[in-house]
Amino acid sequence: MNKYIDLESRYCAHNYHPLPVVLTHGEGVFVWDDSGKKYLDMMSAYSAVSHGHANPRLVGLVRDQVGTLNIVSRAFYTDKLGPFLARACELTGQDMALPMNTGAEAVETAIKAARKWAYTVKGVADNQAEIIACSGNFHGRTTTIIAMSDEPQYKAGFGPFPAGFHVVEYGSIDALEAAINENTAAFLVEPIQGEGGIVVPPKGYLRAAAELCRKHNVLLIADEIQTGLGRTGRMLACEHEHVKPDGLILGKALGGGIFPVSMFLARKDVMGVFNPGDHGSTFGGNPLGAAIGLEALNILVDDGLPARSAELGDYLIAELRKIDSPMIRDIRGRGLFVGMEIEPSLGTARAVCEALMDRGLLSKETHETVVRLAPPLVIDKQEIDWALQQIREVLAEMDRVRLAS
Repeated sequence: MNKYIDLESRYCAHNYHPLPVVLTHGEGVFVWDDSGKKYLDMMSAYSAVSHGHANPRLVGLVRDQVGTLNIVSRAFYTDKLGPFLARACELTGQDMALPMNTGAEAVETAIKAARKWAYTVKGVADNQAEIIACSGNFHGRTTTIIAMSDEPQYKAGFGPFPAGFHVVEYGSIDALEAAINENTAAFLVEPIQGEGGIVVPPKGYLRAAAELCRKHNVLLIADEIQTGLGRTGRMLACEHEHVKPDGLILGKALGGGIFPVSMFLARKDVMGVFNPGDHGSTFGGNPLGAAIGLEALNILVDDGLPARSAELGDYLIAELRKIDSPMIRDIRGRGLFVGMEIEPSLGTARAVCEALMDRGLLSKETHETVVRLAPPLVIDKQEIDWALQQIREVLAEMDRVRLAS
């Protein structure tokens, strides 16, 4: 037994099921374990490491900022937060932003904003505001957020849950329209579902949802914590359908793979519902996080990472679809946000991930059926070709073993 795995197993709550590898350092698209073995990271911490591990620009900036000013709380202004929020609003087309730390915190912020907007702007009766979410959604794991989940494990043993959430079929405009009523404050949706299994909705769904929300004075809030910031081949996944949401949630890659940084962005009348004392976070918007976030955004633009994701993602998806294996049930995604669904009667995604790990490729299963392929956006074609070769060989070997048994 590895001593580090043993220590985690003994002292850390068992709320994750990691692959049995102990990582010690990383650079670019690669990470190394405690025995010195090198791996290609095709996971990038659920899209948080889009800029690559130990990105030199970010590392240099962090070294400077850590020695200057890090945490003062929002009780004071700093020279870092304003420029960061201005750049984020400029790149996303939103009016204002509220900085937080984790993605779940940003989702909670969006929920509070939508509810208060419903009462103070739309005119919904007190405590009657409703938020519509989608089947298969994943917006975080707080008790409020899991109230709108339809995944039994996420909810089992954690009730009672707050009211005011309705879940409709993902990808169905008819289901969304039927659920909207006079108390509906917002429709919260992932443009592509990540934890749900890299699920891409029907073409035109997001645009139709935006039009429906506008018709009924309902806020369209896009959770782009995983899909945003170049992951799907555009700065925002909403841009694939030329949709500008009323509210936008960002996280993960916003922290450059170094620091937790998130935010809720929205038009002015939505963000204007907040008054001093309504909401806050001691660490939200801190100078270190703001400096990292600004540099992370600038790197995305300077290095053309969204376009790189689009080009290499198209190539990755096309090559995966050429693999002739009965184990592959479906290949889906956009940009470098790809899911390889495994035929459950022939094997598990976990087994595929473990076999790939042995070959020096790291990924992680989703719901036991989907292998997630979402490498840092700095990956190149040669590295993708190597990953494709490992996938081909693993699936071929698993096919041979299955047929021989």
